Amino acid sequence: MPFITRTQGSCMRPLLAMTVLLTAPLFAASGVQAAPEQAGLSFEHNDWTLACDNTRTCRAAGYQDDYGKSEPVSVLLTRLGGPDQPVTAKLKIGDYENHTAVPSPRLRINGKDLGPVADADGGDLTASQTAELLKSLRQNSTILVTSADKRQWQISDRGASAVLLKMDEFQGRLGTPGALAKPGKRNEASVPAALPMPVIRRVSWPTTRPEDTALASSASLRAALLAAQAADDCNVLAGLPPYDDEAPVPISVQRLSKDKLLASAVCWRGAYNEGVGYWVINAKAPYAPVLVTTGASDAADGEISMAQKGRGLGDCWVVKAWVWDGRRFQQSLDQTTGMCRLVTAG
Repeated sequence: MPFITRTQGSCMRPLLAMTVLLTAPLFAASGVQAAPEQAGLSFEHNDWTLACDNTRTCRAAGYQDDYGKSEPVSVLLTRLGGPDQPVTAKLKIGDYENHTAVPSPRLRINGKDLGPVADADGGDLTASQTAELLKSLRQNSTILVTSADKRQWQISDRGASAVLLKMDEFQGRLGTPGALAKPGKRNEASVPAALPMPVIRRVSWPTTRPEDTALASSASLRAALLAAQAADDCNVLAGLPPYDDEAPVPISVQRLSKDKLLASAVCWRGAYNEGVGYWVINAKAPYAPVLVTTGASDAADGEISMAQKGRGLGDCWVVKAWVWDGRRFQQSLDQTTGMCRLVTAG
């Protein structure tokens, strides 16, 4: 099934989008499509942020001014790659602490009433509201959501023009009629087509053998893992301060194939996150560790995953995943939930 994230509020989609298929245990990869040349893009300026993935889909999110008086609010703009693609917009009133209904929300831009907002809890703006919003983001504007009980929320325009320009550039729209920042007369048909989502065939892990479990206590394996990257990238495993007085962190070993194993150990600890390192190693010495990541959170059959808070409040997250295809781990997910602006918990 495809990896997706919630589209509610300012949740940003992946920089890397993949479809993962599950297969029975294999010792060789099969049916794996090569990833496209297009890489993702992440960009942030003032109160706006952008994430474009490897299918050429882009998502931009704007928020309240972090230093202003507005309560949390965000808008999410989404545009697929390819010619003649529309922009869709979703609005989200912040509900980090208490979710209370917003009576009769309306969108107002530069003093003009653009009508009711169907759903202030992550609902779509109309096509006409979206068009007015995009027009306003090219210049200094006052973008408000108001309610019948006299509350209001202001979406900042600071950074929007830079983000929209980056979106146009990434999607190859600069100078075309459909460009958001700098439209022109270049033929719309010249816009690069959207790319298909790559496919990774996930291979289940075989049963770990007794000798694999015994290898976890090997001093030579520990030394090989430490030598595979800088010690301060994995200071818990290395026993560096402030962990030098602790007992050596345990290593775990999982079988991947007839000649490959997955070794793991805690690499670092923070105030509200912990990073686990994962290495693909040979089943016998020399182990020749190949690092997958030092920031993982968990691993299950065929997949390593990471979910890390951007700060202790938990209003922003980074999520990643790597899938075993029988030969190596391929990154299948790289996403962020957007800026840390108290829009919603988790």
